[in-house]
Amino acid sequence: MSRSDPDPPTSKKAISCPVETTLGIIGGRWKVLVLHELLGGVRRFNELDRSLPGISNRTLSRQLRELEADGVVHRKVYREVPPKVEYRLTELGESLEPILLAMHDWGSSYDARE
Repeated sequence: MSRSDPDPPTSKKAISCPVETTLGIIGGRWKVLVLHELLGGVRRFNELDRSLPGISNRTLSRQLRELEADGVVHRKVYREVPPKVEYRLTELGESLEPILLAMHDWGSSYDARE
């Protein structure tokens, strides 16, 4: 690359489509399932853990942190012993409900074909 290149490459690929943005936030094996659980209301960590068999505590924690960082999930810590932490969807997270329901309907139709 020479100094005269007008647009030097960046280390992070630019997102060029709103669908990519959405998938970047809700994509992955567990995030959609976590969001589905939170559509039912406030959940504590252990409730989420029990409702998602197969997910490790580490993975669940990471997925929740990422969803929180993206503004989709709110985490509330109660200062008590033992510690109590609750998770709920933010208004932004709640706005994903029709998208998740449409994905569910599409997946059901896809599975039912034949």
